[in-house]
Amino acid sequence: VPNTFDDMVRQAARSVERAFADGKTRQTVRFNLIAEDQSAVEENEWPGGSKQMYREAGGPLTTALLREVRAPSKYADEANPQRNLAPTLRAQDIWDFDGSALHTAEAKEGAYADIQALCMANTDKKYLKDIQEISDAMGPRLFLLVNPFWRNLDSWGFNLLAPKAKELAQKVIFDQGYDETYVAMVFSVRGEKCAAIKAYPYDWQIFAFLENDTYPNMGDLTIRLGSSKTEPTSALVTEMLNARPEFQQTKTMRQMKF
Repeated sequence: VPNTFDDMVRQAARSVERAFADGKTRQTVRFNLIAEDQSAVEENEWPGGSKQMYREAGGPLTTALLREVRAPSKYADEANPQRNLAPTLRAQDIWDFDGSALHTAEAKEGAYADIQALCMANTDKKYLKDIQEISDAMGPRLFLLVNPFWRNLDSWGFNLLAPKAKELAQKVIFDQGYDETYVAMVFSVRGEKCAAIKAYPYDWQIFAFLENDTYPNMGDLTIRLGSSKTEPTSALVTEMLNARPEFQQTKTMRQMKF
C-alpha cells in the first residue's frame, strides 16, 4: 500500500509503463483522491464538488503522473539521454464548472513520446466527442483517462437529451480498451478501513488497517487480506476480514478494551 502522494504516483507510473510496453495505448487510472501533503490512504470528503476534487487532488495527481511516465511510441529499445529529462507539462480546462482538464506531457525526445491525459471526465456526451478526437490525434501514443466519473457502461443511463449516448460510449471507450491499469481505492467494510490496489499486470491486492497498540505513534498496521482477479466486493472483503484473527472482534469492541 502506498504511504504518500509520491508513492502512489510512482506506483501508478510503473503500472502504466508496463501496460504500455504490452501494447495498451489507451488506459484508465483511478487514484485515491488526496492532496499532496496527505497520506495516500486518507479518506476525503469534497464539499466543493468536482471543482475542488480537481483543484486539490485530481489535477496535481495527473500532473505528477505525466511528469513520471515515459512512453515512447517508437525507439523504445534505443537509449536516449533526453528520455531522462522532465517533459513540458500543460493543462487546459475542458469545462471549468465540471473540474475537468486535458493534461499534456511534451517529451524532450520528440512528439512520438508525448502523452495526454483527460482528467475527471463525466458521462456528458461532450466528453465522448472529446475522447474520440483526442484518441484519433494521439494515434499510437499513450492516452489516459484519469479518475473518470463512470464505473462501467451502465453509468450511461437513458437520457432523453442524448438517447444514443450509451451506444456511443460503448464504441468510443469500451470497444477501444481503456483498461484500468492502476487503481487505488480506500473504503470501509464492517466498520474497518480497507484499501484495494490494482497495479498492472497483477491481481487486486486487498488490505485492512489495524490499530497499532504497541506503537500507537507509528500509525495503524497494514494487514494484507488477500487478492482477487476482479474488483473486490464488500461481501468478499467481509469474508476476508472474518477469516483473520485480528478482526474477529469489531473495531468498536477492540476500542472498548482500552
